[in-house]
Amino acid sequence: MMLDKEGIKQIIPQREPFLMIDEVEEYTPGESAVAYKHVDENEYYFKGHFPGNPIMPGVLIVESLAQTGAVAILSMEENKGKNALFGGIDKLRFKKQVVPGDILKLEVKITNSKGPIGMGEAIATVDGKVAVKGELTFAIV
Repeated sequence: MMLDKEGIKQIIPQREPFLMIDEVEEYTPGESAVAYKHVDENEYYFKGHFPGNPIMPGVLIVESLAQTGAVAILSMEENKGKNALFGGIDKLRFKKQVVPGDILKLEVKITNSKGPIGMGEAIATVDGKVAVKGELTFAIV
């Protein structure tokens, strides 16, 4: 199932300028999601991070991964209309800078879920090279 921005907005509550995914290539409710962020030179954060050497902030890559995972979790019938919040970030590693013009592939696989708490393995790549990898814990509220 593919989603454009309007389809994504029907599942997760984030909106511009903080909607950090542009399209979802596929997702399985409660299990996984694959999304993309087209890193545009006109993104608001590039004005200050860093002038003359724009790099996407690592925390925003992690947020992009979290929103991808939220598509998988919040698309479940019992979670519709709810929100997914960070509960923790573990074993996170930044391996590659993300710059304007990159297409960030975001993959999240839900590995554990019990009640309103769950965990997912998250990986962000550019051209097949790992940019960020780690584990995200979420809480459904």
